[in-house]
Amino acid sequence: MNDAAVLEVGRDALIVIIKIAGPVMLTGLAVGLTIALFQALTTIQEITLTFVPKILVIFVALILFLPFMISTVVEFSHGLFDRIAVLG
Repeated sequence: MNDAAVLEVGRDALIVIIKIAGPVMLTGLAVGLTIALFQALTTIQEITLTFVPKILVIFVALILFLPFMISTVVEFSHGLFDRIAVLG
């Protein structure tokens, strides 16, 4: 395995990580910004107001995006196993 192949596998792994984590992280970011804006406008400084909705929305996002996440990891794994088979 040469340097280019190792870099390609690393690049593909980073892309898969971004694809998997991106939707859930962006959902959490959107909810966090919305709640922060609401708190700033109403001057409500309740600690649980920031965590509970964010946890619930992230949990729902995980349930919704789980099939996409699994298929992405399975595709990457099949490609990686095919590369390993070619080497051996």
